[in-house]
Amino acid sequence: MNRPSIAPPAHCTFEPEDWLRLAQCWHPVARACDIGPAPVKATLLDEQLVIYRIKGQVVVARDACPHRGVPLTLGFHDEEGIICPYHGLRFGEDGRCNRIPSSPNQPVPAKLNLTSFAVEERYGLIWTCLAFDPQNPQPLPVMPHWRDDGFQQINCPAFEVNGFAGRQVEGFLDVAHFAWIHTETFADPGNQEVPDYHPQETASGFIADYWSSVGNYPASSDFRAPEGFQWLRHFEMHLPFTATLTIHFPGDARLVIMNAASPVSARITRMFAPIARNFDLHVPVEDVHAFNLRVFEEDRLMVETQRPEKLPLDLTLEAHIPADRSSIAYRRGLKKMGFGDFFLV
Repeated sequence: MNRPSIAPPAHCTFEPEDWLRLAQCWHPVARACDIGPAPVKATLLDEQLVIYRIKGQVVVARDACPHRGVPLTLGFHDEEGIICPYHGLRFGEDGRCNRIPSSPNQPVPAKLNLTSFAVEERYGLIWTCLAFDPQNPQPLPVMPHWRDDGFQQINCPAFEVNGFAGRQVEGFLDVAHFAWIHTETFADPGNQEVPDYHPQETASGFIADYWSSVGNYPASSDFRAPEGFQWLRHFEMHLPFTATLTIHFPGDARLVIMNAASPVSARITRMFAPIARNFDLHVPVEDVHAFNLRVFEEDRLMVETQRPEKLPLDLTLEAHIPADRSSIAYRRGLKKMGFGDFFLV
């Protein structure tokens, strides 16, 4: 396995310093169920990647054959690895080249191994870190209840948003837009007030408990919470781009949604949404996929049309209201990590 050079790719849309900080973090690049022996293409932080599974191991590497630079996602596979379509070089476990058809008896030089990256498979997703530091490894986000007894695990199909990941994440944390954006799915347009709440800083970001009378049953459902019931929405922010929301339904029912925003570039975000729940287990997962997508689609226009496209970390550059406490905590957390204002190149 070749150790990757730590440098932004050509035509990078991030400031170099911001790219290097983001490259040290874990980001999802695919659903685990979508990765088999065939090469799969992905892009993270403007880096073109190939993903494949070989003998139970997932490999994430630069999508370029080290021989002549042909994308390996144009190739195919056999039982021993993925095969470059140009000269037939084959790459197996750890991205190692294990066959040179034109010189079958030659020892394989290390220079022919793929430039591969650190990989973790968690919450039904494939996560990678482009600049993994074994001396100071960054933790992966944590998803509440994913492995708890009685909880069902669902992984929604990924989709892309033409906007910056930070803007999308901030929208996920926002509680004031429910009555304006999500009235077709779960929110009440007549319930606009945002009760007071106070985020608390953590080692990985912050948490926020938001209590309100805004329900979370689908708008088309006949179910209603008991009179006077207060819904708890527990947010956990894992900087820079992953947040979880645990919704406390009446009784012991819980719904957990992970909002994992993967920065394809500074202008394109690939969304992953693992879900865990301990109720309505009879409902087909396809219905859950569809409802989740409807909620995210309601947000799309806002995220894709916000200006500036960047997320201003200088709090004086935009106006704020009391409901923005999570947004302010998010921006402060990114600033504390050392990020700039995410200017686009």
